[in-house]
Amino acid sequence: MTVWDDLVGQEPAVAVLKKAVDGATARLKGASGAATAGMTHAWLITGPPGSGRSNAGRAFAAALQCENQGCGECAVCRTALSGAHPDVSLIRTELLSIRVSEIRELVRRAAMSPTQGRWQVMVVEDADRLTEQAADALLKSIEEPSPRTVWVLCAPTVEDVVPTIRSRCRLLVLRTPPVGAVAEMLTRRNGVEPELAGFAARAAQGHIGRAKALARDEEVRSRRSKVLEVPFELRDIGACLNAAQRLVDAAKTESKASAAKVDEQERAELEQALGMGTKGAKPRETAAALKELEDQQKARAKRWERDVLDRSLVDMMALYRDVLVLQTGAGAELINAELRRDIEHLAGRTSPEQTIRRIDALTGCREAIEGNVAPLLALEAMTIALFEG
Repeated sequence: MTVWDDLVGQEPAVAVLKKAVDGATARLKGASGAATAGMTHAWLITGPPGSGRSNAGRAFAAALQCENQGCGECAVCRTALSGAHPDVSLIRTELLSIRVSEIRELVRRAAMSPTQGRWQVMVVEDADRLTEQAADALLKSIEEPSPRTVWVLCAPTVEDVVPTIRSRCRLLVLRTPPVGAVAEMLTRRNGVEPELAGFAARAAQGHIGRAKALARDEEVRSRRSKVLEVPFELRDIGACLNAAQRLVDAAKTESKASAAKVDEQERAELEQALGMGTKGAKPRETAAALKELEDQQKARAKRWERDVLDRSLVDMMALYRDVLVLQTGAGAELINAELRRDIEHLAGRTSPEQTIRRIDALTGCREAIEGNVAPLLALEAMTIALFEG
């Protein structure tokens, strides 16, 4: 098992990264020219959600540090992949943005020489969430990097990163993993039954993390089934408004459940660090720190709620995609094959033009929520548009 094994269906990208690791190794040995041509100091890895951008960044960091170029078995590989290696910095956010203070700290570490490893590797997993000030702070370090520093930025698309930064990075684009490759991975590595693995891979549309969740958790499959019932329930305006409210309520419930344990653990750790309950604690400083934590947790909950809603909208878009496949006779495999009878009925009583308008309504709703429109308002407008066709 190597560090590259989690990059399912990304053979072309893995080949590029392996060549870069070879070039980096040659550079450490004093070579130049063609021997080091595959390596550069700054990378931008893009790809659709679930394609493995973060996994690629971590694997690349581990392979750069490993004497065997990513064996996956040594302590260097294990610590680099987990974020415990002293010369591999992993930054990601569960908030809406990465703040300038976080990037300044990363830039400070990037200026240092490696303490144990061969390179100082800085992996920014959510480069699309950099604030304008954070991007400005990062730019100079990428323009004038230290000799043994490598930057690896990850984002959904190249357009999600400011031009001044992306123009200074080598671009590596990941593809959506093939359904067959994802299903095979679930069966081989996770012991999932082939039939369930095939369903999960199709339903996840190449999103590996989503496929794993669908394969492992009956509750996740149940929540998805309820979302896919919505298009068939929109019989009048009242049903549209009720469906929108249910989607919002379900997203809040799921995001709160996910956040509860994390929030509790973070608060306990902060209280311990502040010495709450001891004589040395300072009430004013403690209150400010707790308030800042609560604000961060609220922002994270908001992002998680948006993510759940976006996933629901993507699932509904896949259903209408299946409707369009049948209406146009495209012959492609249905993503929701288990709902074929319902999809055939919907395809038979509507036109391809109506289906396209409904897909557009779903796309518009996703953009509205991302643009900070109140989720309930956006979803009500969307469900009404689905009903009216």
